[in-house]
Formats: sequence, structure tokens, C-alpha cells
Amino acid sequence: MVRILMFLSLIFLGLYSCKTEKTEKISLQEDIAILASDSLQGRETGTSEELLAADYLQKRMQGIGLLPKGNAGTYFQTFTFKPKNDPHSEVQFGTGDSTITGTNVIGYLDNEADKTVIIGAHYDHLGMGGEGSLYADGEAVHNGADDNASGVGVMLQLAEKLKDSLTGSNYLFIAFSGEEMGLLGSNYFSKNPTIDLKMANFMINMDMVGRLRNNKTLSISGTGTTPVWKQVLNATNPGFQLVLSESGMGPSDHTSFYLQNIPALHFFTGQHEDYHKPSDDADKLNYEGMQMIGNYILSIIAELDDAKKLAFRTTKNESEDVPRFKVALGVMPDYLFDGKGMRIDGITEGRPAAAAGLQKGDVVVQLGDSTVVDMMSYMRALSSFEEGNSTKVVVDRKGEKIEADITF
Repeated sequence: MVRILMFLSLIFLGLYSCKTEKTEKISLQEDIAILASDSLQGRETGTSEELLAADYLQKRMQGIGLLPKGNAGTYFQTFTFKPKNDPHSEVQFGTGDSTITGTNVIGYLDNEADKTVIIGAHYDHLGMGGEGSLYADGEAVHNGADDNASGVGVMLQLAEKLKDSLTGSNYLFIAFSGEEMGLLGSNYFSKNPTIDLKMANFMINMDMVGRLRNNKTLSISGTGTTPVWKQVLNATNPGFQLVLSESGMGPSDHTSFYLQNIPALHFFTGQHEDYHKPSDDADKLNYEGMQMIGNYILSIIAELDDAKKLAFRTTKNESEDVPRFKVALGVMPDYLFDGKGMRIDGITEGRPAAAAGLQKGDVVVQLGDSTVVDMMSYMRALSSFEEGNSTKVVVDRKGEKIEADITF
């Protein structure tokens, strides 16, 4: 294994050295191809393959000209934790037996400004599968091209564009470890920051930005965390169909900064059938879409470059309103759908929806006696059923209302 890792490291170093010697910029496609390669075996937190990815990111940051802002003059901030057995308990950071060490990679652009913009994306993924995987056929490399080599790639491109351009802020770039295990890297950094967080103006998080659809639908969460977000987002919008959510709480790393009273946004292009599966590969990404998102974020930062430090505002925690379920329909909802009902973006074989003949693209408009007008009403309706119950579901399929029997 050691020999293999040394060989892979030489490959990565060779690609990086050849590019830098020719003073060629490394492209978004090249960054993602490396991070999402089979050789890195899914970048699971604490593995030697994640460390290879961290080493690559360190060299990229160094090549861009970012200053090291990890621990002890390095680009790395390590954190050690004991995996939790109880899903409702908090992870315990610290040394000891049966611990795992994650590694945040942190670079800094110091413009000697009085405020700092934090730009982050997690680079870890699910390794060979295991907990969190939606793949049912055993171990396989989960490359995580969209989740989240896409966000890291866009972050590196932003670092290159911000270098020597917008100087009204300092910029801190963080590639987080441990996101898939519970936002561990961002949680640790927010409580053990390597900069003065009082200078933090706002945080931009990119998690799964690689599958922009043809209609250019882009989800942005956290729009309520400062009063100016919606105005700025609309003023700089180059043509996205925006789906905005005010809550600063969510299942990604922006949450850790929101909880430190820092305005934060999360950019997301939606889930898909390859989510948390080995098929989330680099050749399926929309690279033009990622470039468009990166330019949009750059415009947002530019719009605020000369502005005063943003005022923080707390938001409603929408996750507290989510009902608990005893059953599942076996579908992947389309979280970017803003029409009436709940649009199905994927069907799981062997589950109630598949048995009832529901299809991807169907819009659930009624479940049992409940009318479904949005995601929340769908979840409330679903929470009323128990295993063994039967009911009817009505879907809109290309304008036609279709009724089917469902057994949970």
C-alpha cells in the first residue's frame, strides 16, 4: 500500500510540476479529474487517499499564491475524533483509541483589509461506500465528482481569479474534511479558527454545484442570514432560475459558520440519480454550468467589495419543522422544483413507488387524503402512515392525473 501511495503521489506531483513549469493554469476539468479519480478511492475522511487529496490541494493553493493558514505555518488543520455510535450524540474531538484524523486544507489571500470573506467546499466523500451510500451491490469506489469535487474545483478557480483583483477583503479558502460524517471539519474550524472570526464578513459554501440543469435552476440557501442577500443575488444574477431559501441551517458546511453568527450562503444544483453512488463521475458534470456559477459568485463578492461589513440575522431553523417518518415512498424528491406538488427525481427499485409504477418526473399532488402542494405538505402526509398501511397516490404525469395504489 505504501508503494502504491508513493506512486500515486508522484503522478499527482508530476502533473502539477509540468503545468507550473509551463506557467499554465490548471483547469477546472483537471482539478476534478484528479480529485474524482479511482486512484483516490473516494477520499474517505482519515484515509491515506484523503491525505493524497489534501496534499494535492496544498500544492494547488501554494501554486496560486495563497498563504498557508492551517496549523504551525502549514496549509493543514488536523482534527482527531472518535466516530459516534449513537446517531443523536455529538462527535467527541480528541485523541485516544479508535480515533480518526481528518485534515482541513486552508489557504489565505491577505489584502490587509479589515474584513475577510470565507470560501469553502468539502473535499471528502464516502470512500468505498459504507454508511451513507445508496449503492446496494457491495463495495465500489464512490468518486464523488459532484459531491464534492465540483465545489472544490470552483473554489480553486475563484482563488485564481481573486488573486490580485478584488482587494476590499481578505479571502480565506477552506477545503473541509469530515463533511460526510457530520460537518466535522467546518465544525472544528469554526471553534478553532486560524483567523480572527470577528473579521469574517460572510461565508460562501459550494456543495454539489456540478449538475446545473438545462433550465439553469440554482438553489441558494441562507438568504435570510443578512438583510442584503436577496437584493445582491438578484442584482448580479446572470440568468439563473433561482430557488432561494432563507434558513442558515442545512446539511452542509455553511451551517457551522451560521452558528457563529456569520452570514452564509450555500450554492447547490440539486440531487440526482448518481448521488452517493459509484456513478457520480467526472464525465457527467456540467463544466460550463460550474464556470457560470463561479462567475456569479465572483460578481456577488465584487458587489460587496467596497461595502461595510454585513449585519448578521438569525433565521428560522426549517429542519425543526420536518416531520418524522416511519415509512418511505422510495423516491428522490426534486428539491429544485418550484411548481405545485412534489416532483420525483428518482425511483428506488423494490420500494413502494416502484411497485406502484411511479416514474421519474411524476409530480405527486395527493397522498392519501392529503393534498400535496410542496415538499413540506408531502412530508406531513407521508408522516401519517405506518408500515403495512395502504393508500392511494395521485401524480401529474405530463398533464395527465394518474392514480396508483401504494402499500408501505
